[in-house]
Amino acid sequence: MEIQHLNVKIFAENSEGVDREKFTPVFHGWIQDQSGDELLLDVADYLHVPAGPGIVLIGEAADYGMDETGHRLGLRYNRKAKLEGSNNEKLTQALRSVLKGALKLESAPLLEGKLKFSRRELEFSINDRGIAPNTPGVWAELRGDFESFFSKAFPGNAIKMIPNPDPRQRFGVSVQTERPFDLEALLASL
Repeated sequence: MEIQHLNVKIFAENSEGVDREKFTPVFHGWIQDQSGDELLLDVADYLHVPAGPGIVLIGEAADYGMDETGHRLGLRYNRKAKLEGSNNEKLTQALRSVLKGALKLESAPLLEGKLKFSRRELEFSINDRGIAPNTPGVWAELRGDFESFFSKAFPGNAIKMIPNPDPRQRFGVSVQTERPFDLEALLASL
């Protein structure tokens, strides 16, 4: 199965004390700099939605958002445009993008060092129920791709993959590592 529309979320470790209103000017700075891999266009504020998308940085091919889905703050990378290549290449691209974003946010002066991301947990999902409905059959078909990718991304680190069991939700896999990983080292290895 060829995956598209991949999402990756890296969770914030310490969401208390993080002023969510500051993500808007931080993301506006990303638009002004245009220093990333995607063309960034606008910022949308959904802080009024409980457990919702939070602050979203809208791009042409992908969005970044300080997402609060499930009442857990984290940076979500949402690939919207079709991407060529193998599933491994698509997983690599999405993980690289969310790691770059997480490192930028952790070092953003406006956030005053108050935001830190998890070094042990990620969430991957496919934002297209037509391609990947959340069924045991899809998990069986994609499991090998995910196992292969994670064993290369986290060599020597035990990985626990937990598929989202709710068929009403998007297909997704939570990934937990036994030992913490270094964001910069992981990014460099991809």
